[in-house]
Amino acid sequence: MKTFTAIVEDSDTKLYVGYVPGFPGAHSQGATLDELQENLREVIEMLLEDEEVMFETEFVGTQQIVIY
Repeated sequence: MKTFTAIVEDSDTKLYVGYVPGFPGAHSQGATLDELQENLREVIEMLLEDEEVMFETEFVGTQQIVIY
């Protein structure tokens, strides 16, 4: 079992857009968060079938930046 962290954004098209940082091609969209998660799962599974998967970066975390 592998776990991937996806960044999820909403867009002006009223769709959720998600991608896995550092994983080229690992992006999708969906009308609901559940649909997006399923679509991302399918894309990631398909990409992992390629034996030459190369991650460009490793996701470390997020930070909140406060500006006064």
